[in-house]
Amino acid sequence: MRKIYSDRNKLVYLDHAATTPVSAEVLKAMSPYFGKYFGNPSEPHQWGQQAKTAIEQAREKVAHFLGAKTSEILFTSGATEAINLAHKGLIENQKLPHIITSSIEHKAVLETCKHLEKLGWAKVNYLPVDKDGLVKIDDLEKTIRPETILVSIMYVNNEMGAIQPIVQIGQLLKKINAKRKQKIYFHTDATQAIQYLDCRVTELGVDLLSLSGHKFYAPKGVGVLYFKKGTPLVRQQDGGEQESRLRAGTENVPYIVGLGKAIELVQKNKVSSAKYVEKLRDKLMAGVLQIPGVKLVGDFKKNAPHIATFLVKGAEGEAMMLLLSDKGVAASSGSACTSGLLEPSHVLLAMGYQPEEAHGSLRFSLGKDNTEEEIDEVIKVLPTIVQKLRRMAPKL
Repeated sequence: MRKIYSDRNKLVYLDHAATTPVSAEVLKAMSPYFGKYFGNPSEPHQWGQQAKTAIEQAREKVAHFLGAKTSEILFTSGATEAINLAHKGLIENQKLPHIITSSIEHKAVLETCKHLEKLGWAKVNYLPVDKDGLVKIDDLEKTIRPETILVSIMYVNNEMGAIQPIVQIGQLLKKINAKRKQKIYFHTDATQAIQYLDCRVTELGVDLLSLSGHKFYAPKGVGVLYFKKGTPLVRQQDGGEQESRLRAGTENVPYIVGLGKAIELVQKNKVSSAKYVEKLRDKLMAGVLQIPGVKLVGDFKKNAPHIATFLVKGAEGEAMMLLLSDKGVAASSGSACTSGLLEPSHVLLAMGYQPEEAHGSLRFSLGKDNTEEEIDEVIKVLPTIVQKLRRMAPKL
């Protein structure tokens, strides 16, 4: 076990794309549902109905945020479960359907698609991306087949922040669907977009949208699947009649309440938060790029405001992350779901970087509580860490 940095006054958390702390307002909203209002929402008595009412109020908040109907909002344990249900639930009972996704999706999408391929239940195409990590609309259109049933493209990439052309993809599919008998459904993983981008489903043109609460100051273990009315999903978790009979199991009432409160706060503060975080990110970029041999991944003008990923020549990403941690700074050398692997990032490889370059990746992801003083601290300590690692690197 590595030592835990003990001087909490100096801790700088810049790994918000991995997870966020539960905000005080969210925790306060959740608290009564651990004790006072503990009923099972499936029960008709007053204890159960108090819990049921709380769930429906949270559902209304999510529906309002997404511009959807309450009947189109399904609570899950997180984005991974929502993604699995969206993909597996849609293609079940279909005759060898075709799925189109991108090569830089979150592992929840990629592994689900690979599983469906392995079982022989679907054929999948993985679209390439350009040097900025963006899918090309022409590539998508050329890949569509008569048996295509699902296009699944993430809204914001979790490793480097590229914003995909979701609105344009939605418009393309609407145009194509007008001429087809078999509709092509459109899913987006909006987990990294919720805090900063327009997520109204009618504007995006999506049929399915997944999100996870712990990326915007709600607790871990709760998420949402938006499913447009008429989308033919088959539930993947059997049991009771909960969540429109699509997700069996007693609902996690306190966490659902927390997600509802968190998304209410996001809606209230989205514009100001985006501007503030973008200002801090730009300050961070300017400072880090002063280090020789460092370059930014992607085009920051096409990226979400809270993520900045760098490639540092001559320094290994995992080592930089650990030395930063020793200095009280939390960063990442990739997404939280892949950082335990020794393989270079599949996202960076798809963007055309060489494995040796990808091994030098360092991701900072900012949040609403970060300060300029914290950014100054990172800019101060990082050059020394990079110099140390470059001196230690074997000379080839």
